[in-house]
Amino acid sequence: MSYRVVIAHDAEKILDRMERPTEKRIRTRIIQLAEDPFDPRLSAPLTERAGVRKSRVGGWRILFAANRETKTLALLTVDTRGQVYKRS
Repeated sequence: MSYRVVIAHDAEKILDRMERPTEKRIRTRIIQLAEDPFDPRLSAPLTERAGVRKSRVGGWRILFAANRETKTLALLTVDTRGQVYKRS
């Protein structure tokens, strides 16, 4: 069962400013996460924030929250490894 993806405005702006190959890789991962956001090969829970998961795409990180009841995946932010945890 697929999840409905909701992308935060800030995350969309970051995606739009990326180089196209990197953006394509991240958008592909978002599609994979929409199929199964809890797949341990694709994501892991953040220890600091309950309910938030992370997914790694090269040097980039995707932070998201998935809701099993409403079948929604809320993409919170996308940024480099060094910056993503500072912003969130």
